[in-house]
Amino acid sequence: MITIVGAGFAGVEAAWTLAERGHSVRLYEMRPVQNTPAHVTDHFAELVCSNSLKSNSPSSPAGQLKTEMKALGSLVLTLAAEYAVPGGEALCVDRELFGRAITAAIENHPRIEVVRAAFTADMAGELLNRGETVILATGPLTSDDLSVWLAQLTGRKHLYFYDAVSPTVDASTLNREIVFAQSRYDKGEGDDYLNCPFNREEYDAFVAALVSAERVPIRAFEAGGRRDGDDESDLEAGLLEKIKYFAGCTPIEAIAEAGPRSLEFGNFKPVGLTDPRTGRRPNAALQLRPENKEKTLYSLVACQNRLRFGEQKRVFRMVPGLENAEFVRYGVIHRNTYIEAPTVLTDELEMRDCPNLYIAGQLTGVEGYVESAAMGILAGLNVARRLEGLPVVQPPRATAYGSLMAHLQDQTEREFAPMNINWGIFPEVDHKDKAVRRSEKLAAAAAGLDEWLSGLAG
Repeated sequence: MITIVGAGFAGVEAAWTLAERGHSVRLYEMRPVQNTPAHVTDHFAELVCSNSLKSNSPSSPAGQLKTEMKALGSLVLTLAAEYAVPGGEALCVDRELFGRAITAAIENHPRIEVVRAAFTADMAGELLNRGETVILATGPLTSDDLSVWLAQLTGRKHLYFYDAVSPTVDASTLNREIVFAQSRYDKGEGDDYLNCPFNREEYDAFVAALVSAERVPIRAFEAGGRRDGDDESDLEAGLLEKIKYFAGCTPIEAIAEAGPRSLEFGNFKPVGLTDPRTGRRPNAALQLRPENKEKTLYSLVACQNRLRFGEQKRVFRMVPGLENAEFVRYGVIHRNTYIEAPTVLTDELEMRDCPNLYIAGQLTGVEGYVESAAMGILAGLNVARRLEGLPVVQPPRATAYGSLMAHLQDQTEREFAPMNINWGIFPEVDHKDKAVRRSEKLAAAAAGLDEWLSGLAG
């Protein structure tokens, strides 16, 4: 009997994958016995935010990931297609009908036992001590009990925290006629950092746009819940205090509000840098840091923020050299729960220091409904093959799965943060034309999928 904890997108996919291969599964879901601040039904795989499962286009990164998930027997995508609603290129679903259908499919499967109860750390310890397999797929609202336990296993003081992530851009979309490579005072390798130099007018315009940009409202559960009499300003102050406690960082727009020169003498200080176009130090400089070892992605250093995504695109494209930048991840500051996968998770999604404990879904460090579901399938598949005495077959690097796993296993020194599927994490292709690069990435992914399926069948 395999125990799976959490009936979100990852949990139901892991349960379905194992059950369809003939394994008995016990799936724990604490709702409705113990509710969360974000869910409103007791349905499995409830969509708590958007009802969109990203692009359906086969020529998009999300489309390629869906192709691979369908080839592995995804339950989520099968039922999403059945209960789809109009959404343009995106796969959007009727929340209620989709949730009911997922729940019914899982509850009616003869090899899946559903337990509507909270699963505790003590229960996990007992199962693991007996050599049984546990898959944790509890997502961003993992219970306090399991959070503390998992934090102890991973050597963290806290497992949940306020995730302060800067925007990330596709390296191929940077304007290299403006952006230059240099570490401050030429310390380190020459391309450790890239720099976007501002003159006075550019800097002043950027700051003015930044402080006036529309921001994401605070959700009550992120700040510990709303009390009678609380207003938005009180709630925001409480959240920012917690952010400072957990992450030691402040939204860039809040820094800019402290004064027009605050970024110039703080996050964007230009000391030790020389703009090759002028031979002088720029008025200010936004630095970019590699996000992966291939240097296909760069994050905007110290640019964590709470701006709406459309506003981030508009404002950060005012930065010299980023005028055509494509953002593969926008900046966020919100409550999140995930492990530091590169240091604690094997390439089979098993905890390095806790045999038979597997992690699935957003806890691994992926982001999004589809990506979480994908990791559920992979965790279920890996567990099934091990129990069947078969070798685990890793997804080839060129596939969408292989690209997500490369992110989870990338040892590059950085602040590890969740990542969704995007062009930047696929292996780079050396071609000037963007359309050709993407076409070749998809062709390599398709070939990789064929190779992977052949290996799984062998």
